[in-house]
Amino acid sequence: MTAPKMTGAHFHLALTPEGWRRNLSVHFAADGTIATMAEDDNPDALPVYENPVVPGITDLHSHAFQYAMAGLTEVRRNPVDSFWSWRDMMYFFALTLSPEDMRAVAARLYLSLLKGGYTGITEFHYVHNDVDGSRYARPEELSLAIFDAAQATGLELTHLPVFYAHSDFGGAVPNEGQRRFIQTLDGYAEMIEALRAPAAEAGHVLGIAPHSLRAATPEEITRLLELRADKLPDCPVHIHVAEQMKEVNDAVAFNGRRPVEQLYDFAPVDDRWCLIHATHLTEAEVTQIANSGAVVGLCPLTEANLGDGIFPATDFLAQGGVFGIGSDSNIATVTAQELQSLEYSQRFRDRTRNALASEAQPHVGTNLWSRAALGGAQAAGRPTGAITPGGMASFVELTSPEPAAMAPVAAEACLDFHIFAGRGFHVGDVVVRGRRVVQSGRHPQEEAILADYAAAMAKIAARMDDRSIS
Repeated sequence: MTAPKMTGAHFHLALTPEGWRRNLSVHFAADGTIATMAEDDNPDALPVYENPVVPGITDLHSHAFQYAMAGLTEVRRNPVDSFWSWRDMMYFFALTLSPEDMRAVAARLYLSLLKGGYTGITEFHYVHNDVDGSRYARPEELSLAIFDAAQATGLELTHLPVFYAHSDFGGAVPNEGQRRFIQTLDGYAEMIEALRAPAAEAGHVLGIAPHSLRAATPEEITRLLELRADKLPDCPVHIHVAEQMKEVNDAVAFNGRRPVEQLYDFAPVDDRWCLIHATHLTEAEVTQIANSGAVVGLCPLTEANLGDGIFPATDFLAQGGVFGIGSDSNIATVTAQELQSLEYSQRFRDRTRNALASEAQPHVGTNLWSRAALGGAQAAGRPTGAITPGGMASFVELTSPEPAAMAPVAAEACLDFHIFAGRGFHVGDVVVRGRRVVQSGRHPQEEAILADYAAAMAKIAARMDDRSIS
């Protein structure tokens, strides 16, 4: 998708790093960044946004293919259903997708994410191989399907090919259900090399992602960091860590170290890293992560759906920790829902209210949105997440189906209403890098994307009935 470039916009009300500001005329540079921004009562010929405008949020953790299986795992098939039984269903589902299906499903997801208030995606992509586990003639085939989906929708992409080699700690042999994910170090390096040129041409950020300490040994992760230094210096590094108590307990049983302890023992974790979930932490680990500058990638709705647990967000933020939000399994695709779930998890645990406000920003909605936007940008390796000169011109317009009802809402409470009031603001226009990709809640390629998705789902459903793939 190539939406026309905008030269600028005039905001009646916009959230900036300095707070909510009125009557801002913003001009965009040719590369889609904000060149100038000044208070101005005369917008001249600029498009005028009378509704509140907020910085776009980057979804920092997604497995696109899982969007197509949302809702299929809400049946108890085990007396003690858990993340691990859900994972078996996910493995089964991953065997049903062709590259064409992956493209269609990812495009449908990315359309949904745009309309849900995201302007970027960080795709944690680990389905690499053909259904039988063999490599495609082009090993990067399924990554290119993700590239196509991002291009079709206009969502900014940070692509993280995942290194996945083992089924458990200590380099355990992978199981049969993981055959589409498995890579060797040499094969992974070849794939990164093959993706560098198309990523650069399309304007995508390319990073690396050891799946977890279960799926990659410390020695392999060290090799991946050497590859990064050679081919993708300073690129983002993402890894799952301490999502489930079983993972923590298994790590301790294996080598006497908790996952976060072990990771920091050998890896130079800094502000280019994103630790996905990090749900089960000691007080010392909370402090260690906050002090390192790493982003914690929180996926509140997926974490709730899978029964992961509750991240200690109040303590982490109090220590200056950086976080962003991700849609992960893509059971939901709306920024406000993820942020609401994060706040409510802390209220449930601590039996309090307005848990994630701060002294500097007492409005919970504004505090959550601003921090998630900046953290997502940091994790994605992009200069976005704030409406400010030099930053990307990526923003979201908040509209209301009941403008008169919203009229009394003070500017400072706009995001409180958007996140916590079901009758509050909705997403109107979405602008990504100076291009309006959603206008009044509609995407220009919406009908074609929905049709392709419906066709893909029909094929996937037929394959799921073929028990030969199980």
